[in-house]
Amino acid sequence: MKSFGERLHEATVKRGPLCVGIDPHAALLARWGLSDDVAGLERFARTVVDALADRVAVLKPQSAFFERFGSRGIAILESTIRQSREAGALILLDVKRGDIGSTMAAYASAYLDSGSTLRADAITVSPYLGVGSLQPAFDLATETGAGIFVLALTSNPEGPSVQHAVAPGGKTVAQTVIDEISQLNAGASPLGSFGLVVGATIGETGHDLSAVNGPLLSPGLGAQGGTAADLRSVFGDSLHNVLPSYSREVLSAGPGIAGLRDAADRVLADCRTALG
Repeated sequence: MKSFGERLHEATVKRGPLCVGIDPHAALLARWGLSDDVAGLERFARTVVDALADRVAVLKPQSAFFERFGSRGIAILESTIRQSREAGALILLDVKRGDIGSTMAAYASAYLDSGSTLRADAITVSPYLGVGSLQPAFDLATETGAGIFVLALTSNPEGPSVQHAVAPGGKTVAQTVIDEISQLNAGASPLGSFGLVVGATIGETGHDLSAVNGPLLSPGLGAQGGTAADLRSVFGDSLHNVLPSYSREVLSAGPGIAGLRDAADRVLADCRTALG
């Protein structure tokens, strides 16, 4: 069984370093001329899959936009995951879960267990109950060959008040998270399976990402203000591990499949240039 890090490396070599979000929020459904209901959700998700799942390395459904429609929305999320995987895309499910003990183990089972209908190739998690609280997810990911992306340096304006706070020992909270994830990837080749989420708009923060040896998911590109060129100032010598993530910049080019593909091709070209 190949690890997530191995599969992600192969996918980005073959398809290019690009993650595209599937974020069917109400305003975007309206822009596409779709109703803000289960029918609109299903049409939106299926169109994105048809346009991009056989072309981009990673698709990232935002679970909340499916969950808001209850069980019928979850059923569409399950179909989206299955159809995307069948077309060859890796699935990074954006759930940002974070809890302790048996509850964290249950979240991990829901999204990473091989028998789950919501099984993804990787998920996002929050470390703010302590990185150690995420151990059930790390353990199951290792067992099933999945990946974990841990929030580290996010681009929302409220983030620095927590992430840049100084922890016992003199490191920032974010650097503590970075260092603990780096330990999980020690010795992995060609890429570890435990990644970090680092926003594309944060600029130079003085944090050291050089030892992570895992994927660095960078949202905030495009409509949120970040450009591919900004990645150089954020990541420096760690550029080779960056997975740029776009959502509205690509999705707003719909509902036509050709428009979505053209937008994805355009931002991928920008990313290739920026990442070298």
